[in-house]
Amino acid sequence: MATSKSGSTQGQYGEASIRVLKGLEPVKQRPGMYTRTDNPLHIVQEVIDNAADEALAGFGHRIGVTLHADGSISVDDDGRGIPFGLHPEEQVPVIEIVYTRLHAGGKFDKGAGGAYSFSGGLHGVGVSVTNALARRLQVTVWREGQCASLAFSGGDVVEPLVLRKPVAGERRHGTSVRVWPDPKYFESPELPRHELMHLLRSKAVLMPGVTVTLTTEKSGETQTWKYEAGLRDYLMQSLQADPLIPLFEGAQHATANETENFAEGEGAAWCVAFTEDGGTLRESYVNLIPTVAGGTHESGLKDGLFGAIKGFIDLHSLLPKGVKLMPDDVFSRASFVLSAKVLDPQFQGQIKERLNSRDALRLVSTYVKPALELWLNQHVEHGRKLAELVIKQAQTRQRASQKVEKRKGSGVAVLPGKLTDCESRDLNLNEVFLVEGDSAGGSAKMGRNKETQAILPLRGKVLNAWEVERDLLFRNNEIHDISVAIGIDPHGPDDTPDFSGLRYGKVCILSDADVDGSHIQVLLLTLFFRHFPQLVARGHVYIARPPLYRVDAPARGKRPAAKIYALDDGELEAALDKLRKEGAKEGSWTISRFKGLGEMNAEQLWDTTLNPDTRRLLPVSFEALGFDATALALSKLMGKGEAQARRDLMELHGDAVEIDV
Repeated sequence: MATSKSGSTQGQYGEASIRVLKGLEPVKQRPGMYTRTDNPLHIVQEVIDNAADEALAGFGHRIGVTLHADGSISVDDDGRGIPFGLHPEEQVPVIEIVYTRLHAGGKFDKGAGGAYSFSGGLHGVGVSVTNALARRLQVTVWREGQCASLAFSGGDVVEPLVLRKPVAGERRHGTSVRVWPDPKYFESPELPRHELMHLLRSKAVLMPGVTVTLTTEKSGETQTWKYEAGLRDYLMQSLQADPLIPLFEGAQHATANETENFAEGEGAAWCVAFTEDGGTLRESYVNLIPTVAGGTHESGLKDGLFGAIKGFIDLHSLLPKGVKLMPDDVFSRASFVLSAKVLDPQFQGQIKERLNSRDALRLVSTYVKPALELWLNQHVEHGRKLAELVIKQAQTRQRASQKVEKRKGSGVAVLPGKLTDCESRDLNLNEVFLVEGDSAGGSAKMGRNKETQAILPLRGKVLNAWEVERDLLFRNNEIHDISVAIGIDPHGPDDTPDFSGLRYGKVCILSDADVDGSHIQVLLLTLFFRHFPQLVARGHVYIARPPLYRVDAPARGKRPAAKIYALDDGELEAALDKLRKEGAKEGSWTISRFKGLGEMNAEQLWDTTLNPDTRRLLPVSFEALGFDATALALSKLMGKGEAQARRDLMELHGDAVEIDV
């Protein structure tokens, strides 16, 4: 049978179809996975962060940024200078490796003798991403009595390394980087001036004694920031209202004698102001990297402040009857600047906007709480003023939730008996966990926060509700109980259901981390998408992500023994790689695989899955595909008449599935 030329090639899938992206190609193909693409600020920030890391390590005292008339940006520092000798294994100049390879740098070795004990550069993609997305990048280094220079274009070397002797009057050590961002990768080629100034000013605040400058070539203007007093001056200049009490500030870092809890040098510096009105300022940093989306170090500050203030209120019997304090009652009127030092920070995403390190919560809370307790008991009058403010916030919150309760009316359905409800009625705080199985439900009940978290155990697998008529849904007890518990009736995509009866701001699916648990997730997601689509559209449905593995790690280097949790095989491998880099001997750790949630005790379930400060909760949305495409996909998966479509799907993608036996 004859085949046309086009028919012979179209749709063929063979060995030659697989393309391997090398070097910096992945960054150019998908820049949004590595950096912000609205403007080039983040790729410039990577260079600034490297200069700041030198100052943080105590080797630099000056950082200069210049905006050139041709659109390029220069960053200069007086640090040690990037090494330019040959790498012992790669036999390529180290400076070339730093700028041309992902996951290469001097910040992975955190043990004794590492070049950077504390740094913001963690992922190892930093300046190599800057290089990949630049039309041109020039680097000049002064080090060991020599000056080295080289240049790149689109991530490739265009001017190889050249060494020379420094001329008279030239600096002896440091690095100068000049970058021309390639506009084709960014929505706008302009750097947001205000954000850049804020970034540079914050570096000066967090590194007292270091001079930071911004020079604009066109106007000839130079701005200089240098703070000797640090956080206090910065916070006072930024507040919109007078603080109610004097600022609470402090700093504490682990010493060599405390390494059973934290690595030497880990800790935090903080300055907190409480105001009765006006906006609040909240800025946090990890190893000088701004974490604009917060993270576990901010949660530690919140935990420490709440624990100390609640303890003061209880000690002096200041709490009126019927008032219950919540952490947000303390935190809602707090402005702060927080600078944490974490030996091996784990960030969310490549642009490091949020800290995910679980230990950072305990680190900051451990140092903040006793310091504030001592301060409050030394300044009792200030403590009483602060207590009044916090109690007032709690009373306002409780009155607001009571108003919502009155509007609901008296005809409320009887709640299912197996529901273990929470005490609060504040939709902004309340969560219900739909938990697979009674044993897991028992652990969840014991481990939860009774104030804000409710538990509804589900017996067996929920009915596939894709083709069930709405009027017949309540024949199934589990679906009936879910609907009554959350306070919303089943509805269609074009309906306008009554949300005044909604009892929880978050409806969280909590199932085992294995294949059976994934099946239960799909069944519940099918139910919500088909019969409660407005609940999904409004952002109320989430998937809780419990770990599949626990690694009991031995003490290594500066790190004490620890329990590390991993969601899946990929995270397990990453955790083991990290242990190897930290000096742990192969096989010195113990790996446990959770067969189900019921195997976790209450404390483990709280730490890994329920605690809002350390858990990973995945929001459910159909916005990415759109409603119609999501409905089509679910119909193919869950429809009774779609057996052939599922068979075709399995034949097409079956080889890509890893079977969990």
